[in-house]
Amino acid sequence: MRRERGPLSGPGIVVAGLRKRYGSAQALDGMSFSVRPGVVTGFVGPNGAGKSTTMRAILGLSAVEAGTALIGGTPYRRLRRPLTHVGSLLDAGALHPGRSARDHLLWLAHSQGLGARRVDAVIGQVGLASVAGRKAGGFSLGMRQRLGIAAALLGDPPIVMLDEPFNGMDPEGIIWMRGLLRGLAGQGRAVLVSSHLMSEVQDTAGHLVVAGRGRAVADASVAELVASASGGRVVLRTTAAARAMGLLARAGATVASDGGESVTVAGLSAERVVALLNTNAVPFSEVSAHRASLEEVYLELTREAVEYRAATSEVPR
Repeated sequence: MRRERGPLSGPGIVVAGLRKRYGSAQALDGMSFSVRPGVVTGFVGPNGAGKSTTMRAILGLSAVEAGTALIGGTPYRRLRRPLTHVGSLLDAGALHPGRSARDHLLWLAHSQGLGARRVDAVIGQVGLASVAGRKAGGFSLGMRQRLGIAAALLGDPPIVMLDEPFNGMDPEGIIWMRGLLRGLAGQGRAVLVSSHLMSEVQDTAGHLVVAGRGRAVADASVAELVASASGGRVVLRTTAAARAMGLLARAGATVASDGGESVTVAGLSAERVVALLNTNAVPFSEVSAHRASLEEVYLELTREAVEYRAATSEVPR
């Protein structure tokens, strides 16, 4: 029987000052952040930002030159029966292709002192019960991802780490994955999910760690990051954009138009904008606080950290 899990009282994951070089390349440059119980923490950033290296360091798979990474207050190498403390998926292809899905999990379970009943439970949880007897080497990437997640959940751990788990997932799989992650956090687990695409975690994460060039360039709740990026701006819709912009600029606002009926206003509250428009009989259909998207937040924070960038967006002729 699966035990009920209440909120954890101890720490989840704490990463402090990790540094690592690969030759002349600085892979980690003081990476520091924490992952709290009961929250899905999105670990996002462009390719080469240090996300996978950090996760490997947390699991003791990659030695670092400086810094510490603790799981529930303990280094991974000191954990007894580690799958009962932290479950991870770093590489969906890390399995024996000739073994069935069930045998792969039975082998892992035996190493941790777990029984077949737990294996069957996680196989059902990830939706692979009907193919449990098939050789894993014939699985699609999405199916291998599900098998890897089953392995991560095998020990019913309080901490779960998944590196790019949405890779290879079809739309139904992506929806399932988001629900699974929210459910794990709702049970009080600390959940860390890495991705280089903000869209993959936007409906799931409550907290974001944004990586860039080997360090955390942001570590805050989604609400805090969105509020900061929104910058107190106001969006105005009007058929008299030129009149409105002139009026608001004279009142001290910074204004910008999209060339149509939408005007972005900074430096004045929504209430002040409405009062000015009404007093001067400028027609408008909407005045609302601008709410930045997570894509805007991400792009702004990682602007200087993108390793590969196209020189132009023009289509060659």
